[in-house]
Amino acid sequence: MKTHKGAAKRLMVTGTGKIKHYHSGHNHRLEVKSTKARRRLRKSTILTPVHEKAVRQLIPYK
Repeated sequence: MKTHKGAAKRLMVTGTGKIKHYHSGHNHRLEVKSTKARRRLRKSTILTPVHEKAVRQLIPYK
């Protein structure tokens, strides 16, 4: 099974096996977003269990 390279570049697997990703919307048009919103977008977050099964198929060897 091949790894989906686009997903592999964007997703990380933690030591406990959870999938970590960064928020979208932090590249341009930042002037219309509040400081609080921009600060919230900086942090990475854990992928929800709803999407985890589909994502694991994209990155089977990570």
